[in-house]
Amino acid sequence: LVQNMERCDEKVKDEADGVHTSLAVIENMCEFKMDMVCSQAIRQGLMHWLVKRVKSRGFDANKLYASEVLAILLQNSDEIRRVLGDLNGVDILLQSLAVYKRRDPASSEEIELMENMFDCLCLSLMQPSNRGKFLDGEGPQLMILMLKEKKHSFSAALKVLDHAMANVEGTANCTKFVDVFGLRTVFPLFMKTPKKKVRRNTSKREHEEHISSIVASLFRNLTGAHRQRLVNKFLENDFEKIDRLMELHENYHQKIVLADRDIEIERRRLGNQVDADKEDDFYLRRLDAGLFTLQRIDYIIAEVTVHGDAGGRQRVYKLLSQHGDNIRTVKKVLREYADNVGDAETDKSVIRDAERHRVADLLSQM
Repeated sequence: LVQNMERCDEKVKDEADGVHTSLAVIENMCEFKMDMVCSQAIRQGLMHWLVKRVKSRGFDANKLYASEVLAILLQNSDEIRRVLGDLNGVDILLQSLAVYKRRDPASSEEIELMENMFDCLCLSLMQPSNRGKFLDGEGPQLMILMLKEKKHSFSAALKVLDHAMANVEGTANCTKFVDVFGLRTVFPLFMKTPKKKVRRNTSKREHEEHISSIVASLFRNLTGAHRQRLVNKFLENDFEKIDRLMELHENYHQKIVLADRDIEIERRRLGNQVDADKEDDFYLRRLDAGLFTLQRIDYIIAEVTVHGDAGGRQRVYKLLSQHGDNIRTVKKVLREYADNVGDAETDKSVIRDAERHRVADLLSQM
């Protein structure tokens, strides 16, 4: 299939149709032999062909289909993500997406192509070695520019930054983000969720999740003067960002209160039938209800409370008190987060333990 696609002249309609059919065969194979397809995609040159096809200029149906197949492969294999980086794929994706920094796609099909390439970029960033390639390709600068321009790429750029800056592997991207004045761009988006016209197909909750995750990642990864610049953002302008932070805390806290009520009703109905698997299911339902975002928000509250000044701390306590709440609610959320962070079978234990230690250290100082 790959050899035939390489020989085809896609300027000829019949041959272009042949490439499209070949991609359809590969996509169908992915549905029932994903492991085989992923391994052979590397050995038999499919990855090289897909990356080269996505790199091609302009828009056409086969480029769209190639981006779909590439996203499927990246979603299912760490090795595919590593090979993409080796093929200079991260830089190619950035170059291909750069055309959308100041213009919108011309059709619904081109929108789908752009979204596929953003998905490929996000998936590639799950591979730690690709974070450095994203940095070298000036990925942070491109995403910030897309946020400023507020074109169709806006929400996807925010999602990419969330992936690029997460966990310890995102430290260099966090530092670069501050160096290129990313704080000036992200905090207006933190203070006020953009209108639906700007967010496009991204919900208000998704936007707030990405923004809170980005700010939490900055607190985790920045040090020295970079970290102090971040802390100072929450102390300026009469603590307006703390006010917004506490507004988000209250909104998502109430979502979890409602979710907990429904879960408690189900727990009573099931009685002794609630086992460990069901408890995990309950926790996942709470995450979907907004607990994931609340954990990030409360992590930021902890950082501001511990590393901000006395005025910032008092503002946090005052706003909690106005809602009949106190700092123990924040600490409870963070303890639960620390107890559930990562999984011994899927996450690197060193990273998981470091995160638990970080949260425990914050809790001890609050």
